[in-house]
Amino acid sequence: MAKEPLTDEEIGVRLAVVPGWLRDGDEITRSFGIRYHGGVAMIVHVADVERLIGHHADIDLRWDRVRFGITTHDAGHRLTEADFDLAARIDRIAAAHEAKPLDA
Repeated sequence: MAKEPLTDEEIGVRLAVVPGWLRDGDEITRSFGIRYHGGVAMIVHVADVERLIGHHADIDLRWDRVRFGITTHDAGHRLTEADFDLAARIDRIAAAHEAKPLDA
């Protein structure tokens, strides 16, 4: 998947395809409510997919939530198509683990 930085307009279009993800500068973020051990299982599932696609999120695990932050490090910490692909994959994994979106 191409890792060329997206324009602001392209980012806006892609954000509409992954509702619940928020732009925070050159990163997109989303949090899910899930108890700690369920969060660990979800993170392992996400990590397996990340390994296969060669792209990863920054992950923050807390007692009752998991936060994902995605940017493309090797594109100068800019948003690329790969980030939105990973976001959609994380959404599907979170749903499979019955994690509750904590949309702002």
